[in-house]
Amino acid sequence: MKLKIKKDTLLESLNKVSKAISTKNLIPILSGIKFELTNDGLTLTASDNDITIQTFIPKDENMNIEKEGSIIIQGKYILDIVRKLPDEFINIEVIDELKIIIYTDNSEFNLNGINKSEYPNISLEESKKVIPINNKIFRSIINQTSFATSTDESRPVLTGINFKIVGDLLECNATDSYRLAKKTIHLSSPVDENYNFVIPSKNLIEYNKILDDGEDNIEMHIFNNKILFKYNNLLFQSRLINGNYPNTDNLWPTDPILTINANLEELYNVIDRASILTSDKEKNVVTFEINDDTLLVKSSSVEIGRVEEKMKIEKENEEEIKISFSAKYMMEALKSFEGETAKLKFFGEIKPIIICEKDDDTLEQLVLPIRTY
Repeated sequence: MKLKIKKDTLLESLNKVSKAISTKNLIPILSGIKFELTNDGLTLTASDNDITIQTFIPKDENMNIEKEGSIIIQGKYILDIVRKLPDEFINIEVIDELKIIIYTDNSEFNLNGINKSEYPNISLEESKKVIPINNKIFRSIINQTSFATSTDESRPVLTGINFKIVGDLLECNATDSYRLAKKTIHLSSPVDENYNFVIPSKNLIEYNKILDDGEDNIEMHIFNNKILFKYNNLLFQSRLINGNYPNTDNLWPTDPILTINANLEELYNVIDRASILTSDKEKNVVTFEINDDTLLVKSSSVEIGRVEEKMKIEKENEEEIKISFSAKYMMEALKSFEGETAKLKFFGEIKPIIICEKDDDTLEQLVLPIRTY
């Protein structure tokens, strides 16, 4: 194997596939990146058995291929070497099958490679039933729901985002039992069969990091125990979480006793300031008191002190309420919205609070209240 390639082109692809390299992996070879060079271009693959990432760099003026071949190179070292070399172009050559020379005009690194036959056979097959989804919409789904997933591995199914597809409707849910995020979108075309599966949230967050801001569609290829995403020259495969996701439909209360509209940024900042004086950083309880067209936000701590802030709101009915909740959960819910006005629905002092945007209910957040007596 022998090629000359532009540094920035190689580094961009290495940064993407390296997200699949785990430092905790028990299989040493999975700390490597698989290089496969053909006359068409260079394919890079990395996997930790949980996720697999593959990128393809097509042959162009930034790549000169002299000899085809394959080799496994230790991911940490190749990434550091390419990142730190100052040259515009880098040469990579394999000699005696397992010796790798990485060189430029002024630098030369010799690395020990690993035989490609030792690398596990990873299938990145595509399904015949492809479900396209806009890249920007997909990224917004991850950003607006993933924070609500659980980190408790004792209930693995809650550590993922639940995808349900019926016809052209995609519904995504995330919950840790104290809050719930739901995002609903319409796909460009209906699907023939219904889908209900759970993708590990941490895997989707990693995928989100390597996606660009393009408008192209991502292809979803769904299998029994895995899902493959295809976007331009990037393949990302994740395992699915086994188990039945809880039915969250009946958790959403109906018929609020009070609905208010408030400036989203101002509301976030008021809660943020009120939470400064909360002593328990996990619960950081803040209380809302709503009278007339005024929202009073309060928090107190015996050891620290107390705070009160007022802000103007728009009420849709005449009820009054006093309700307490976790400032952290409320702020994370508010942060997921992109509009200017938040709509908050209240159903009672010990019933959930629902948050959405004033003119858009495709994203809904639910936060449970906290009893303070």
